[in-house]
Amino acid sequence: MPIDIPQPSTPLPSAPAKLRILETADRLFYEDGIRSVGVDRLIGESSVTKATFYKHYGSKDRLITDYIAHRHRREAEHLAELAARDDDPLRMLEAIRDAIARQISSPGFRGCPFINAATEFPDPRHPVRVAVQEHREWFVDVLERLVRALHHPMPGEAADDLTLARDGAMTGGYAGDPVAATTALDRAFGRIISEAHSTVAA
Repeated sequence: MPIDIPQPSTPLPSAPAKLRILETADRLFYEDGIRSVGVDRLIGESSVTKATFYKHYGSKDRLITDYIAHRHRREAEHLAELAARDDDPLRMLEAIRDAIARQISSPGFRGCPFINAATEFPDPRHPVRVAVQEHREWFVDVLERLVRALHHPMPGEAADDLTLARDGAMTGGYAGDPVAATTALDRAFGRIISEAHSTVAA
C-alpha cells in the first residue's frame, strides 16, 4: 500500500522579493541563530528595501514562523519525493536514515533547525514553539505510518524511539563526533526494523 506523506498547505511565496527574504532568513537563522540576526541584516543581505521587507512580512516574528514553515515544507516535499520513487516502507525508512546521516556529515551542519529554534523560545505557547511541535508531530506520524506498514508490534512507541534517535544523532553529531552519532542512529533504525521483521516471521 502506498505511504501517504501529509503535505503542508502553504506554498512557497510567489513574489520574488518575498521569496528572497525567506531564503536569506533560512540561511542566516540556521547559521547564526534566530535572535542574533537583526532586521537590518536581513534587509541588506536580501537586497530589498525596508519598505519591501515590511510590506511582505510586517515584522521579524512573522518571518521567523515562515522560516519554520519553510523548513517543514522542505522536509515534507523531500519525503514525498522518496515515496514517489519507491513507496516500500523498509526502503523509505532506510532512505530517511541515510538522509539524516548525510545531513549530519555535511559541511556547515549546525544541528536540527527545529530544536535550535525551540531552544531560543522558552515559552511553549510561542508561535515558534507551536510550529516546531506541529512539525515534530508530523514527523512522528510519518514514521509511525512506515513502521506500521512493516507490521511493527508497537508502531507508536517505535516512531517515538526513532524520533528521539534522530534528535540525539543531530545534537551529538553537531556537538560531538558525527561518525559516532550516525553509527548510533543506524543501530536505532536497525533495532526497530529487526523488531518488525521478528513480528512478521512469528
